[in-house]
Amino acid sequence: MGTGEVQETAKKNIVECFKVLESELGEKPFFGGDSFGLVDVSLVPFSSRFYTLEKCGNFSMADKCPRLVSWANRCMERESVSKSLPDQYKVYDFVMGLRKKQLQSQQKG
Repeated sequence: MGTGEVQETAKKNIVECFKVLESELGEKPFFGGDSFGLVDVSLVPFSSRFYTLEKCGNFSMADKCPRLVSWANRCMERESVSKSLPDQYKVYDFVMGLRKKQLQSQQKG
């Protein structure tokens, strides 16, 4: 969680990366077309971090990358996906815990 210009640059960079994925997805329901495939399996774990990115970056994934969010939601409808990915709120709590430890370590050192 940077501040000011650093955070804005990081946010811009991550959104640009997601937009590349969105362009590859196009209007298809899944990256491979009509069926859930290997690329979807490889990329869907990143969706667990969307909430953390939104909270830390102060932006909306749905506003910036709506097709990618729709794709992630479609993937989460699959039981094999929804039962295997970490809860987005637990990911956020974990990241905030790491951030807190980092800040405490910096204050001691």
